[in-house]
Amino acid sequence: MHRVRQSLPYFEQFGWETVTLAVEADSIEGAKDPDLLATIPPDAEVHRVRAVNVRRTRPVGLGSLALRAGMALYREGKRLLAERPFDLVYFSTTQYPVTVLGPLWKRRFGVPFVIDLQDPWRGDHYLHVPRSERPPKFWISYALDATLEPLALRGADGFVSVSESYCRTLRERYDGVAPEDRCLVLPFGGPATDFDVLDRLSLDNPFFERRPDRTNVVYVGRGGHDMARAANAVFGALADGLRDQPDLFEPVRLYFIGTDYAPDDRARETIRPLAEAFGVADRVTEHPHRVTYFEALNLLREADLTLVPGSDDPAYTASKLYPYILARRPLLAVFHESSSVVRVLGETGAGQAVTFGTETPDADVRTRTREALAAMLERLPFVPATDWDAFEPYTAREMTRRQAEFFDQIVAGAGVARR
Repeated sequence: MHRVRQSLPYFEQFGWETVTLAVEADSIEGAKDPDLLATIPPDAEVHRVRAVNVRRTRPVGLGSLALRAGMALYREGKRLLAERPFDLVYFSTTQYPVTVLGPLWKRRFGVPFVIDLQDPWRGDHYLHVPRSERPPKFWISYALDATLEPLALRGADGFVSVSESYCRTLRERYDGVAPEDRCLVLPFGGPATDFDVLDRLSLDNPFFERRPDRTNVVYVGRGGHDMARAANAVFGALADGLRDQPDLFEPVRLYFIGTDYAPDDRARETIRPLAEAFGVADRVTEHPHRVTYFEALNLLREADLTLVPGSDDPAYTASKLYPYILARRPLLAVFHESSSVVRVLGETGAGQAVTFGTETPDADVRTRTREALAAMLERLPFVPATDWDAFEPYTAREMTRRQAEFFDQIVAGAGVARR
């Protein structure tokens, strides 16, 4: 959703008129953020459909929004495509089963389609872990993904992806899918105008208070097993700091907010349990439930220091880095050395990155994390000396320009005359 939301104000500048097809908010589980509507251009054309009510489907084990809304999206999309000419259909959602509508509409109306890969679709990770660690209904979800993914992807004319590794995986998995000239690697853009909207809102912060005797270190975003190495480095650094520099580290409190995608009472802590092994769990608060987008921005801006623990996946790009930079707070990132996050922070000077590789000893990462954290704590409060000219290529406007150029290329390659 955020890719489209950030791009709508700029598409027309680059020669594309848009019609957006979405699901009604009351059909979606989880946190609602009506303030996001303030970021949509007032003249944007948006059509919304209702999904089957989850209260009717949950008793039979079906909660997927894509499956509940699929038929309504198909019917409304078919109506729009029959009503007027379109050059391209663009799927930008992590509800990937809806992308099977692409081949159906293409067969009926001859319109090429592009899929935005914001996360992997069919994930094989849980095939290699003990059964006790697999999510409920894993095999049902996996079988569905393994069936629908090739149906959608083999018919796609192009892909936008936050990571080159996603396109590479598809090329290895399916012959002829996602060739390099039809796969644009593009992170989410930096949403500077969202902070203008935030300035007009009055939001509460129920998680921490700003006090002279506290240093609030904040992370807002998903957790997960792949972030354990970075999180362990942070907790180990805190434990070492409390032992060796208690005056500097005593005020530190760590907050991990919105770490689980699961709604309501199904959300579980994945970060704080790691802190228990280092004896610092009493200084760590984890709120696994998701918060709204603007609540997240507000928390970043109210932090004394922001933290981004990275994945052990070298291809992990973490587009969420850009709101952290735009929050203009001291920023510490612990990331794989091959991640683009390291390059962005180096180019912009917006924060400090502690890096690790596959062979890097954990003790070394822990030590360097502690040194970086101590250096930042000694300087607080301060505003990072970000090079905003260097940040320009990562803005939402620039990312939209690159999308528009890619769409031009895909339409031309499909032999469609622009309407």
